[in-house]
Amino acid sequence: MIRAGLTALIISVPLAAPADGIRATGDLGVVIERATGSVLVVDQSDRAALCRVEGLGDLSHASLTFSPDERFAYVFGRDGGLSKVDILTCTLENRLVQAGNAIGGAISDDGKLVAVSNYEPGGVKVFDAVTLEQVADIPMGSKTVGLADAPGSRFVVATWDTGEVWVLDHLADPANPQITRIEGVGANPYDALMTADGRTYVVGLFGEKGLTTLDLWQNPPQPRRILPDYGKNQPDLPVYKMPHLQGWTLAGSTYALPAVGLHQVLWVDAASGAETSRTDVAGQPIFVTARPDGRELWVNFATPDNGAVQVIDGMTHQIKQTLQPGAGILHMEFTPRGREVWLSARDDDKVVIYDTRTYQKLGEIEAQSPSGIFFTARAHRTGL
Repeated sequence: MIRAGLTALIISVPLAAPADGIRATGDLGVVIERATGSVLVVDQSDRAALCRVEGLGDLSHASLTFSPDERFAYVFGRDGGLSKVDILTCTLENRLVQAGNAIGGAISDDGKLVAVSNYEPGGVKVFDAVTLEQVADIPMGSKTVGLADAPGSRFVVATWDTGEVWVLDHLADPANPQITRIEGVGANPYDALMTADGRTYVVGLFGEKGLTTLDLWQNPPQPRRILPDYGKNQPDLPVYKMPHLQGWTLAGSTYALPAVGLHQVLWVDAASGAETSRTDVAGQPIFVTARPDGRELWVNFATPDNGAVQVIDGMTHQIKQTLQPGAGILHMEFTPRGREVWLSARDDDKVVIYDTRTYQKLGEIEAQSPSGIFFTARAHRTGL
């Protein structure tokens, strides 16, 4: 384990501290700077950067989650690194390399355990959220993807090689979780999504058409296939970048899903699993992200169309706006009540901020090859 010192580099013109010297966490966020192994701490209301924290390793495919008090960000790097960042003091509190290749992580609903999903050596490792001491190592004989938290100190994860879903229940004994192993999920799960109520786990399949859902209220959960025929009679386009299932969304009673290898967003009835409609879009969708009220969905795209963002009406399923925010739009994050959306323009080295009612640009923040944007409101949402 490597203890980190003061590795934060303050932005050249830092914001002044509040008059009382106390800064709250609810207005803050963290931006991944993928090319430089750093993260940028930002303030929503001021639309500005506060500081930069460096030394986080390979963040080329990184994500993060927050502690329940919103103070600490746990950053999951592609190199197997797990970093604990104090966003109030702008310091790297702790960092360890826990595997050879990792793909994301999650924090338990009580905030005590941090789990990491690994490609090499596979399986899931679980750590104490305070100390980052290892609590459990669960080999699965496979690369793991789509790791998400579920109510009751549980984690849910899919296995790429064996087409399974594992539910890990750490409530009784964190070091020796009770394991429910669900087979027959489908060929090569590549990512998964937990609905906000913690009930439904949706698995995307790369090795075959369709998706699989699991109702975690069932004991044991039974896999249900949906959309088995989408794109069946259409030639697949080259897949330049796989859609992220954390960018799938539930708008009202309907899932909006990015189609793999198609220039379409798919609409699926959440209760029946039946396809209800499709929306033709400007490219291969990566994130289909609903505004918090579900009224609109914002979509970004894989190369060569990744300079565009389209807005879809949640009721009519029609395109209502096409924007060109910048070069290489990798990620979108709404402020908690949806008044603004922040977009990372990797190739322009900036984060661009838009008003979601007028579609007017409100501001920009300089950032080094930004990718993921995460606001601290995520600390209180299941599956994030």
